[in-house]
Amino acid sequence: MSDHQHDVAALEHESATAARLFDVRRIIGGLFAVYGVIVTVAGFTASDADLKKAQGININLWTGLGMFALGVFFLVWLKLRPTVPPTAEELGAQEPEDTPAP
Repeated sequence: MSDHQHDVAALEHESATAARLFDVRRIIGGLFAVYGVIVTVAGFTASDADLKKAQGININLWTGLGMFALGVFFLVWLKLRPTVPPTAEELGAQEPEDTPAP
């Protein structure tokens, strides 16, 4: 394998890693999961006055569990269907064709 081919392969590997790292599902899922745990803990520690304000419903507990479930859904979705970066051939096919010829 020539040095040029090795460099291209290394850049493609870095591109794939960056695409997976900055996938928005990872950020959304992580934030919802963390905040869901925090709100759920607040629901477990709710006082009687807090429950009375919410007409007897422990809204922090249920909201926290829902947020946590949504966060886990996004993270599982990311794991089951990872982002695949475009190949060099696909990128070459997307070049604008209406560029003027010199």
